Amino acid sequence: MSAGTNADQPLAGRVALVTGASRGIGAAVAQRLARAGAHIIAVARTQGGLEALDDAIRALGGSATLVPMDVRDGAAIDRLGGAVAERWKKLDILVGNAGILGMLGPISHISPKVWDDLLATNITANWRLLRSFDALLRASDAGRVIFVTSGVTREARAYWGGYGVTKAALEYLAKTYAAEVAKTSVRVNLINPGATRTAMRAQAMPGENPKTLPAPEEVAALFLELALPSCTANGEIFNYR
Repeated sequence: MSAGTNADQPLAGRVALVTGASRGIGAAVAQRLARAGAHIIAVARTQGGLEALDDAIRALGGSATLVPMDVRDGAAIDRLGGAVAERWKKLDILVGNAGILGMLGPISHISPKVWDDLLATNITANWRLLRSFDALLRASDAGRVIFVTSGVTREARAYWGGYGVTKAALEYLAKTYAAEVAKTSVRVNLINPGATRTAMRAQAMPGENPKTLPAPEEVAALFLELALPSCTANGEIFNYR
């Protein structure tokens, strides 16, 4: 079945790769895209979380391929690109969601290890994904790339330097790639989900009542919009609220 032939499953026949898919926004997006008909390639470090996601997707009538992997492993990303090329010959949707908060504190107090982990997870991994999947996204009739950014990039904020620097770099990376594929069928955008009920938000704001925040499932609807073949936006940042 080709994409768009079923109003309830506008992503039928399409393949979507989601990183950080075992929980939070990543898990919600994976399930939302699966409900819309996409086959999900779910990438995360935790096998148990991936298996729970697989159960949820199967309950929706969808299907998934589980990839237990640390996105900091660039060679593993390259191998995944080769495996996707061999099996599907294309990638229709890439959601770069995996990210870490790192340390909140003075930028001069961030340890070299935390800094390196922030760069490796939040920016280098996403560059490696583009490097490995560029040809496969171009092979799709409507390749869609979605990255997750943060409102912290709008204005420099004390003690958020590590996270903010990497998200600002991610925005530049995404917009550069968007400019490079502008004359192709690939479209590249970013989503700032805002304050959302996730483990990362709880880590950053431990005194906050999570029930006052939108659930990841609510935010996932915006990801679906940008994943559709009909999406024409390119190089833009969409704020959930």
